Order: sequence, then C-alpha cells, then structure tokens
Amino acid sequence: MPSKNATKVTIGGKTYTLSGNESEEYLQEVASYLNGKIAQLRSDEDYRNVPFDMRNVLLQLNLADDYFKARSEIRQLQKQVEEREQELADLKHELVAVQMKLEAAAHRKTEG
Repeated sequence: MPSKNATKVTIGGKTYTLSGNESEEYLQEVASYLNGKIAQLRSDEDYRNVPFDMRNVLLQLNLADDYFKARSEIRQLQKQVEEREQELADLKHELVAVQMKLEAAAHRKTEG
C-alpha cells in the first residue's frame, strides 16, 4: 500500500496541508489548477460583486463544467478509438483475404 504524502499547497492565497497517496507534484498541479480557476473568476467584474458563498458555488460550477466537458471528450475519443480499431480489424481481414487469393493464384500458376 502506498504511503501517504503530506504536501503544503497554496490555494486562493491560503496555505493548506494536503495528505494523500498522490505525489507532491500531482497535488501541486491540482492546487495550481484551482488557483487558475480562482484567478479566472476573480478577473470578472461581476464575480467580484457576488456574495462569498455564491462565489464558491460559481467556482464549483466551473469545476463541474470542466469535469463534464472532459468526460464528454473522453467518451468521444473512446468512440473514435473503437471506430479505428474496427477499421483496422476490417483492413486486416481484407488483407488476409487478398493474401489468400494471391496464394491461390500463385498455386494455380505453378500447377498450370
């Protein structure tokens, strides 16, 4: 079982100690992503005028939106991979059929 890592990260100007099985680099990357989202929202004038609890909801909605978009993209990519795998399988079958025809033609030629 992997050992837990304790890593200090800064999110939204506050320092937190995160503990988990993930690497320090990963936890820092997650914190950096959150800081980017927070900065993006803070740059919006309307966001700055919203009550604090609503800001958190907006941040959560943005994170959920990113998650659902990424999940949708993964599904699309998985579908493309499946389609490519099917195309490859079809081409392999076609290649085998052509090879069999060539072998049969070569065999007839040597007999004839």
